[in-house]
Amino acid sequence: MHDLTDQEFTRFQRFIFDAAGITLSPSKKALVAGRLARRVQDCGLGGFAAYFQLLASGDQPAEVQTAVDLLTTNETYFFREPKHFEALRKSATERPPDGKPFRVWSAASSTGEEAYSIAMVLEDCLGSGRWEVVGSDISTRVLAQARRGQYVASRATNIPAAYLKRFCLRGVGEHEGTLLVQRQLRSHVRFHQVNLNHAVPGTFGTFDVVFLRNVLIYFSPETKRQVVARVLSLLKPGGSFFVGHSESLNGISEAVRATGPAIYRRI
Repeated sequence: MHDLTDQEFTRFQRFIFDAAGITLSPSKKALVAGRLARRVQDCGLGGFAAYFQLLASGDQPAEVQTAVDLLTTNETYFFREPKHFEALRKSATERPPDGKPFRVWSAASSTGEEAYSIAMVLEDCLGSGRWEVVGSDISTRVLAQARRGQYVASRATNIPAAYLKRFCLRGVGEHEGTLLVQRQLRSHVRFHQVNLNHAVPGTFGTFDVVFLRNVLIYFSPETKRQVVARVLSLLKPGGSFFVGHSESLNGISEAVRATGPAIYRRI
């Protein structure tokens, strides 16, 4: 199979932009080739051009989802950017009681580490039955892992020791070297497939806090504005909105004001 040509790369750039709103820079050409090469072979095709034609035919929606899964970036880990979790605790404990669960949306949840980190904090400071976490992602592959809640033990490095003991089970036997998020905690976390470039399901309801971290960097300015507006429509006034530390909402939305590094409050 020949190398990915510039023309072929341009086609896949357009494909992932249309499917997920993600803008791939020219520097991502090698990444695209590496992630798709095995799939081209598994489909018994002669090259990248033939694979693109398969995706464009409209006859293989499952293969389109597979390609989206392969081309979306899913790097994450437990308790990434710890100060955001300190701010989450503050938001949860200072909210005036209204009898309703404190609801948090992990809007680009990937394999679930962020959603479960949120859940550990809320269970610790609010107690069972007083909170809900919703995780969403465009990739069915990472959502399947998130629902299992099982991870290689090395990914537990940033979990506070007390949380690790309280909320995680260490694998034994054939599962040695892994950890499993406790079933009771998992029961309060729901995962859904959501494309943030489309309307969010009406059943989502509204949220007290939204995490949308380290995903806006892959969007064009106009796509950022549309996605942020869509997500903010589900955040309660006064609710906290977290983005990645390399991201900013300056010039993207006038519906929020900054309250800390990569932390905003909906006006």
